[in-house]
Amino acid sequence: MSIALSPALVSHLPTGLLVGGHWGPATGGRTFEVVDPATEEVLFDVADASPEDARRALAAAHDAAPAWRATAPRERGELLRGVYERIVARADDIAALITAECGKTRAEARAEVLYGADFFRWYAEEAVRFPGLHRRAPAGANRQLVQRRPVGPALLITPWNFPIAMATRKIGPALAAGCTVVVKPAQLAPLTTMLVAEVLRSELEDRGLPAGVVNIVPTSRAGDATSPLLTDPRLRKLSFTGSTGVGRSLLAQAAGQVLNVSMELGGNAPFVVMADADLDAAVEGAMVAKLRNSGQSCVAANRFLVHDSLAREFARRLAERFEALRLGPGADDGVDLGPLIDSAAVDKVDELVGDASGRGAQVLTGGERLGRKGYFYRPTVLAGVDPDARVSREEIFGPVAPVLAFADDDEAIALANDTEHGLAAYAYTTSLDRAMRLGDELEAGMIGINRGMVSDASAPFGGVKQSGLGREGGEAGIEEYLETVYVAL
Repeated sequence: MSIALSPALVSHLPTGLLVGGHWGPATGGRTFEVVDPATEEVLFDVADASPEDARRALAAAHDAAPAWRATAPRERGELLRGVYERIVARADDIAALITAECGKTRAEARAEVLYGADFFRWYAEEAVRFPGLHRRAPAGANRQLVQRRPVGPALLITPWNFPIAMATRKIGPALAAGCTVVVKPAQLAPLTTMLVAEVLRSELEDRGLPAGVVNIVPTSRAGDATSPLLTDPRLRKLSFTGSTGVGRSLLAQAAGQVLNVSMELGGNAPFVVMADADLDAAVEGAMVAKLRNSGQSCVAANRFLVHDSLAREFARRLAERFEALRLGPGADDGVDLGPLIDSAAVDKVDELVGDASGRGAQVLTGGERLGRKGYFYRPTVLAGVDPDARVSREEIFGPVAPVLAFADDDEAIALANDTEHGLAAYAYTTSLDRAMRLGDELEAGMIGINRGMVSDASAPFGGVKQSGLGREGGEAGIEEYLETVYVAL
């Protein structure tokens, strides 16, 4: 094993299915391997859920739903607060697990633990704040009572790139609202999510609360395991984070049961540097917006659109910063950037760089794999990129920064919006008028002005166009797990 995990963590790390409050093997004892992307070594064998296992998990969530819905909001909130405190107390151990299965540096993994835990703290406070309404009808004949109640058992499908934050961002509001859940973690990195599920299971047990509130079904056969649930009338909610292509498929399947659906899908975030931008600040922001998790983030800056008076100098400075980064296993001291998640990710990034080079882009730094064991790709800056190159049109999910020049504000906005996606956008300017215009006209659900990070547990997270439906985080996040009921008195 490439990274030292504490003996206590290893001995108590669940690798099975959590169904109805009990960990156990998959039907037939089938398992799949979880691999360290920095070394390609196998970390653990994890239970591989079958469709039958997934149905058992949904049955457990369905059976626990009435009691959980009846649990006082304050008690649900206190449960979440307790889980928050347990996670923070174990932050170093959990961060080591994230580094092992995702490859992140230790500092970045620990930051994710604290960010992920914060969703439990936020929704512990939101659990007691459901909005409602009581008023006399305008005609005077009756009174109107508007209530909010949990939508019902929810299927939560999470990605591998932020294995604690993507889980807590869904589980927190679902439990606060009174919903029970079945969680399907990503095959490539299920371990951290499973550990969070164990913390929840233990907290539920200690408080004498229903055992089937949280269930987890890791699997290498995602479609086979989840498809039967999407046609089961006991399921009332689907929340998915992942690619737009998979999201479209899930939406089609969810239509049969008219499921309540939340989708956080792919991105192609523009990073716009206006003519009056503070170039030092823009380069610093670019480092954050591009390289978080080695660029493997749905909100990562994907296209760097820079005014032509600054484009050459911006690209030069960015390449200089990229060149100085130390690439290696996230567990090693002094490492700035870890590996990509698997060989397919490296292949895709290399193909995108090759396509851009073939269309005339200049590779200022990087542009190649790292010649060592593990899934590493050198941080890359491309200048003079064709707007029609694949790297300009597709989500990169790697440490590659393509720089494109624009002539004026209108062209900048047109280029930024020239994509089917609309998750995040970033812009740098010292003009308040420009900042307001960018905030009005950039087609994205989240916009960072003079900052390279937008994520916050207290703020709504989600996109427009083909980047998704609904929001996670903030006050809006709990709305996704509530339905409105009107009673005429």
